[in-house]
Parts: sequence; C-alpha cells; structure tokens
Amino acid sequence: MLEFVQHVDKPLIWCGDLNVSHEEIDVSHPDFFSSAKLNGYTPPNKEDCGQPGFTPAERRRFGNILFQGKLVDAYRHLHKEKDIDGGFSWSGHPIGKYRGKRMRIDYFLVSEQLKDRIVSCEMHGRGIELDGFYGSDHCPVSLELSEAVAEEAPGQPKPSI
Repeated sequence: MLEFVQHVDKPLIWCGDLNVSHEEIDVSHPDFFSSAKLNGYTPPNKEDCGQPGFTPAERRRFGNILFQGKLVDAYRHLHKEKDIDGGFSWSGHPIGKYRGKRMRIDYFLVSEQLKDRIVSCEMHGRGIELDGFYGSDHCPVSLELSEAVAEEAPGQPKPSI
C-alpha cells in the first residue's frame, strides 16, 4: 500500500475499515487494548503484543504509511482531542469483555493537497449503548470536502458568476 500511495499522481481519498487504531487517543481504554491477549497467548515479539489493531507494530506501520505516503487522517485533523462519547467507529458487543470498549479503526485518509478542503469528518455512533451503529459493530463515518478552486491560467480573466 505504501508503494501505491507514494506513486499515485492524483489527489487520493482512502476510506474504510483499516483495522488499526493509530494512537492512544483512538481507543477508549488504552491499557486494556495494550495488554489484551488472544486466548491467553503472549507473542514472543513485544511489537506484536496487545489487541489486534492496536499492537505497536501495526500502529508504527500505519504511521509510516501516513508519513511517507503524505496522507492526512481527516478526522484527527479536525478533532485533536479524545471524544470518549463519539470519537470511535467500532464498539465491542454489549455483552462480554468488550462492553464499553471502543476503537477508531474506520478512516478517511486524504492526500496532503486535499487537507485544506476538509470541511467535516464525523463518526455517527455514540456511547456504549451503540446509538447510531445500526446493528453493526461499526458506525458510519462521513467526510465533507469543500469545492475545488479552479486554478487561473496566466493572462486569463477570472471566471464570473
């Protein structure tokens, strides 16, 4: 994926369930997700320890794709602080060990050249009762960009409305 985003020659919008929470701010309970064990198994490499989607190795690789691919996380660009009620796109089942545990694993990533056009990027789910999740463990995420401004050719008059 990194090779693709580094060589794309057009503005890019990459969206969907990317199954990684990049930073601690992107999970409701960082200590829980950092120490999670799958069926009691502890991987030999510390970089692979924790909840899948929140291991140090996954987070580092994701950050590398953002940085080297010159991509901007549209939601985090607008929402710098943790929103414990509505800043997550995945929520654990209401019954069981994941009740109330949430992660932001669904993204809109945009090329840096689109960053200034981000008007809004929102998670449409709220709270541990899964308002807005509509029967899924993921809630809808939306992105709004402003219109592109046409570049003027030298010597050409500005378009009139």
